[in-house]
Amino acid sequence: MNILITGNMGYVGPLVVAHFRKTFPNAKLFGVDLGFFSHCLTTFEAIPEKRLNAQYFMDVRSLDKELLSGMDAVIHLAAISNDPMGKAYEQVTDEINHRSSIEIAKMARSAGVGHYVFASSCSVYGFTEGGPRNESSPLNPLTAYAHSKIDTERDICDLATDDFTITCLRFPTACGMSDRLRLDLVLNDFVASAVVNNKIDILSDGTPWRPLIDVKDMARAMEWASTRTIGEPFLTINVGRNEWNYQVKDLAQAVKDHIPHIDIQINPNAPPDKRSYQVNFDQYKSMAPDHLPQIDLARSISEIHTGLKQIGFSDKNFRDSRFIRLNVLNSHQQEGSINNRLNWTQ
Repeated sequence: MNILITGNMGYVGPLVVAHFRKTFPNAKLFGVDLGFFSHCLTTFEAIPEKRLNAQYFMDVRSLDKELLSGMDAVIHLAAISNDPMGKAYEQVTDEINHRSSIEIAKMARSAGVGHYVFASSCSVYGFTEGGPRNESSPLNPLTAYAHSKIDTERDICDLATDDFTITCLRFPTACGMSDRLRLDLVLNDFVASAVVNNKIDILSDGTPWRPLIDVKDMARAMEWASTRTIGEPFLTINVGRNEWNYQVKDLAQAVKDHIPHIDIQINPNAPPDKRSYQVNFDQYKSMAPDHLPQIDLARSISEIHTGLKQIGFSDKNFRDSRFIRLNVLNSHQQEGSINNRLNWTQ
């Protein structure tokens, strides 16, 4: 089995590589990444790319189609990965998240690849009221990032055939420890703040809803999608558990339950946070019962806490650090290492 993983040097990629190496020990695994965040390691172990057969430093906007020859599956993670970065680099977000995803899917089909797995997002539901949304619910993308995901889903739909399976995995908000931890995600931020500042500041009134999934469980879902034989050739599916829809204030309380004696401060006068949605995961439970998420909220918090302690994390101003992906891109640009289209210049 030969598998190409794009964007493997980010937050999720190391866990995907580790899971595939463990699950398919004889598989040949290949990574494609520009390496913007390669230095953002949060582990003392060897770099996660040691598990690959080869690492290619390449822009997915100009991917060499020869890399797709002989691949059985493509796991497409490469993306401008959150709302702040999408806002700062709106045109580039469309180029990378949307247009390159279409071109890679086309090249994969031409190369005879069997499975194309696209990392989509539940953020496509935007602001919702009236209960959890399923795959046929109306969409309400509010950001460039969310628009890029739904635009890709729409534009790759007709590429699927009986020999070319496309699976769009709509993931909840990611959380959990990684070899390249991000702290610009709600639960990860709360744990880090509790560790170094002994408090959690909730910028909203705490009522917005967020479904969560641990990065290890995202990897399990990608394994299922890269080998699935059930369902239609094109499938869009919400990945998670119904009971893991949380209000932001409940996430903060869960962190306090694990790290006592911290303060939780809520801003009751905050303007409404329109990024609030609950998601229904019945279809995933039905289609992938052996790949349901296993890492619950308490375990995710515990593993983040342990991981931060192991690396001696003590930065009280971590929101201005390399733990925030937009800060890393801005730093590269200030140094003149990348341009405003996110190409390396040196």
